[in-house]
Amino acid sequence: MRLGTTNRAKALRFPLLCAALLLTAACGAKRGNETLSTMTAPQLKPELLDYAISEARSLRSRGARVWCVPFARNASGVEIRGNANTWWGSAHGTYARGHTPVVGSVMAFSGTSKLPMGHVAVVSKVISDREIEIDHANWKRNQVSLGMSVIDISEKNDWSVVKVKSQPAAYGRPYPIDGFIYPVPATTAS
Repeated sequence: MRLGTTNRAKALRFPLLCAALLLTAACGAKRGNETLSTMTAPQLKPELLDYAISEARSLRSRGARVWCVPFARNASGVEIRGNANTWWGSAHGTYARGHTPVVGSVMAFSGTSKLPMGHVAVVSKVISDREIEIDHANWKRNQVSLGMSVIDISEKNDWSVVKVKSQPAAYGRPYPIDGFIYPVPATTAS
């Protein structure tokens, strides 16, 4: 399903719909100098996810590569450009950021020697304070992965280090996380 211009514009208003939730969110724990908001968000917008999947299928049918950045942008409505390892910095001042997973937020993986361009994924489900599911592209080369389990293995339970369940029976290596980019304006979070 490809969204028309009017429907896509409506779907991209998701950040504004979430703003009201953040305005009433209680301010909570701190990590470094950053204040975290404890908040909830509506489920992913099906039309955004459908659009992201449709675009990925279209790319694959033309023999083009499916990348994590356009998939995350299309699935979340977070309009950031550039390699995944630049998203966290690029979101500063534009989108709310934090270290608490929220459905619809973008999880920004740090760039490492094993993941030099970083990675971005969209949180699709919060299972517990230490486990979530993500939707993303190109974790497995040129594929879209939906509902992939991720666990927080950080010592402080702050989502700074995670493992992704890449194989049905096992989680992979540890990956550092910059944090979560929320699809709401930066000025609405405290």
